[in-house]
Amino acid sequence: MSAATAAVEGKIGKKLKKVLKKIVAEDANEQLAVADSLLGKVIKDKFNLTCVHNTAISELMRCIRTQTNNLITEVSERENTAMSLGLAHGLSRYKLKFSGDKIDTMIIQAVSLLDDLDKELNNYIMRCREWYGWHFPELGSVVQDHAAYVKTVKKLGMRTASITMDLSDVLPADLEQRVKDAAQISMGTEISDEDIRHITGLCDQIIEMQDYRSQLFEYLRNRMAAIAPNLTVLLGELVGARLISHAGSLMSLAKHPASTIQILGAEKALFRALKKKHDTPKYGLIYHAQLISQSSQKIKGKMSRMVAAKASLSIRVDALGETDDADLGTLQRGYLENKAKELESIESGKMGGIGGGPKKFDKYQNKSQVFQYHGGNDNTMTPKVKKEPTDFFNQSPAPGKLNKLFGEEELKVENGDNGHAETTEEPPSSGKKSKKRKLVAEVEEEVAAPLEDTENVDASGGKKKKKKKVKTEAEEEEA
Repeated sequence: MSAATAAVEGKIGKKLKKVLKKIVAEDANEQLAVADSLLGKVIKDKFNLTCVHNTAISELMRCIRTQTNNLITEVSERENTAMSLGLAHGLSRYKLKFSGDKIDTMIIQAVSLLDDLDKELNNYIMRCREWYGWHFPELGSVVQDHAAYVKTVKKLGMRTASITMDLSDVLPADLEQRVKDAAQISMGTEISDEDIRHITGLCDQIIEMQDYRSQLFEYLRNRMAAIAPNLTVLLGELVGARLISHAGSLMSLAKHPASTIQILGAEKALFRALKKKHDTPKYGLIYHAQLISQSSQKIKGKMSRMVAAKASLSIRVDALGETDDADLGTLQRGYLENKAKELESIESGKMGGIGGGPKKFDKYQNKSQVFQYHGGNDNTMTPKVKKEPTDFFNQSPAPGKLNKLFGEEELKVENGDNGHAETTEEPPSSGKKSKKRKLVAEVEEEVAAPLEDTENVDASGGKKKKKKKVKTEAEEEEA
């Protein structure tokens, strides 16, 4: 057994040394065939012998093992089989006991048991709340904490005992008074003593499981601090233990690149995204790390990449390094926290003003304006300019304006008794003067027409009477 374990570790046992000294000649230029290359290196260093290890030597060793019963005649075949089986079992136990790679097996089992305990505790607590809720439903809304609820149910029993029961060691004073007030006006049904006995038995199991869970978590924390201190400081005990459990061992996790560690635990989402040509996931189990879960949504992807890169370095140091301190993990965590703050300020700068500050907006002032629709804007043709009517009730047209428009002659406008405008008679003339007179007459007609319409109103019907327009002398002459 000792010789086999020494050969496995690449060491030369005492019996092997004696055999090599007796058989191998010092001056002989011969080569030694070995089944293990590591053992061949040790023999070459110790005895300065040339050792050979290749596929032909491996095949030769296999043939020798199959013909062991024919070569060793002193031992029967049955005894040889029993010795081989015992040696194999002893060597396997030795490897499992002293292998440094198998120390993290305790972490894998502990974190798996911790997850199972959490599921069972949730089921038990929900069952206890539903069961006791038939008797005292108001207690669930008053006491929200699960542990305090279970302890209250165990100590209280029947809700009628709450009047004389002292719950100060379980609940604070305000909650205790609310529970007592709710018990007096409770709408729950009555239950028997046997029902209460089973409910309190369930409460005892829940309390025991909670105590064992706290002990198991403390054990896991100490184990992680001893085996992977840098990973524990960077990601936390639970996240680090789940990564080790998912990879199989700490050494296997150390062989993974940072990109694999980033999406470890989201394999289904990854393959589904690759199949449907969608976006691949940005994080897996590493999402539950404090550095990623507490960052804003827009920088979670960047933080997961950086955390995975630093975690891969920490894992390799823990698995292959010789130091047991957590200096590297502490340094990397400080760097990542500063980087997260920097990214947060950059994102807030994009959303706000320049330099990361909030963007300044002008003060909003509400100005109420009423807009009216003009139907004339729909017409694309040039509108004709219309003369605005003069307010004849307040003022009369000034004669001086007509003189400025139509020449040198001064027009005299006089108002008669009936309000009609009368023009002075002038001798007829020809040429330009006749044209001017014609224009003056037309203007006077337009001025006099509204006055005639307003004044000539019938007293009985109230309707306007139309009058024939009086032709001026200028029009008669033209006709």
